[in-house]
Amino acid sequence: MGKEYEYFIEQDNNCAESTLRVADEKYHLGIGAEEVKLVSAFGAGMGCGKTCGALCGALAVIGKLMVDKRAHATEGFGALCAEFVCRFEEELGALDCETLKSMYRTEDLRCLKTVELATEVLDKFLADHADKVKKIPE
Repeated sequence: MGKEYEYFIEQDNNCAESTLRVADEKYHLGIGAEEVKLVSAFGAGMGCGKTCGALCGALAVIGKLMVDKRAHATEGFGALCAEFVCRFEEELGALDCETLKSMYRTEDLRCLKTVELATEVLDKFLADHADKVKKIPE
């Protein structure tokens, strides 16, 4: 089992928290437990089945790795975010939690598959845009 399983199932983090924690470990982001709380409210589609929490967690990683000082001061950042959202939707088939749950959720593993797919899309995206990453992963 991968890190997604460890964080999502074994440690009972939500989808946003798990996506962020997996990326933190993989890319050495230096995000502590207190900072993970910043994405906690995005789990379960913000608690109401709207935008996928794993998507939100992945976007937080993109911000951490690609923003200079502020999003508005980082040339092309909005377009990068939009591109990632489009890729996520292409790969997973939807952006909203309710739809994704109907496609990927299982009783025993909950939304683990969505978290795994989200981290895969994030990894591919970061590799494709390595030249824009401000903090070089170790």
